[in-house]
Amino acid sequence: MSVLESLAHRATWTTQSWSALGTTAVLCVSGDATAARRAVQRELDAIDRAASRFRPDSELERLNRTTGCWTRVSPLLLEAVELGIRAAVMSGGAVDPTLGQSLIDVGYDRDWDTLRQVDADAGLATARGIVVIRRRRTLWREIETRADPPQVRLPAGVRLDLGATAKALAADRSARAARGAGGPGALVALGGDVSTEGPSPAGGWKVHVTDDHRAGTNAPGQTVSVTSGGLATSSIVVRRWLHHGRPMHHILDPRDGQPVRSCWRTVSVAAASCADANIAATAAIVLGEDALRWLAEQSLPARLVRLDGTVEVTAGWPR
Repeated sequence: MSVLESLAHRATWTTQSWSALGTTAVLCVSGDATAARRAVQRELDAIDRAASRFRPDSELERLNRTTGCWTRVSPLLLEAVELGIRAAVMSGGAVDPTLGQSLIDVGYDRDWDTLRQVDADAGLATARGIVVIRRRRTLWREIETRADPPQVRLPAGVRLDLGATAKALAADRSARAARGAGGPGALVALGGDVSTEGPSPAGGWKVHVTDDHRAGTNAPGQTVSVTSGGLATSSIVVRRWLHHGRPMHHILDPRDGQPVRSCWRTVSVAAASCADANIAATAAIVLGEDALRWLAEQSLPARLVRLDGTVEVTAGWPR
């Protein structure tokens, strides 16, 4: 994932970090940091209430309990659901929002901190043996939405999981809110999801892309400069846990609902928004070798790291 280099030494920029949404939130702003942080926290609280799979009182869980019929939702959850559908359309189904039950089946049924976590490298050594083929329908095509009033109808028996897109959506919304409250320039990072708004520091935002956002800037990876838009990193070597003695990770193959067996360990993508970058990074993990062609066709700069550490880049990502 991505690690934001400290900008606290810059006289006109303030950097703050705190725990949120099961990860680390980082805010950099050139104006009123106190107002900007309050605005960001309001956005994070709202997305948690709307789209969390681990809160029984969330809107998403209420929607998951009312499949097969129209359910009134907030504009925010409607936006999140429609982004999940858009992700599936953009990726040809590689990023699928209807994998909620599959994630439960592989043991991701509670907050990350309560899972039995496993060492990343140990998990990689045995991950290729965990897939049980079970073909699935493309149920995301059957999700229906209405705008006025905002409503969603899920196919009967479907459980949505918006984890592949909701955090990136929160980063984009939070960066806009931070700029509006604290301005004129702002960056918000939620783990590996980075979104920027307004003017950047001289030379751009310095972001270190690596497997795990919790690692320091000395971790293997690359430091790049971002002047606008979003940057997202997806990886199969973090967020690993044991389920019935087998190592699992959180990026599933929609064809069988099991952790994907990818040739890539980590993918970073830059795009006009964090949401688009995150969709592309996750899709690339699922697409495997086809990701290079797909990313080039989308003109998306990307850095892809193979299981052996070999690096490939596309569409002008700096070597």
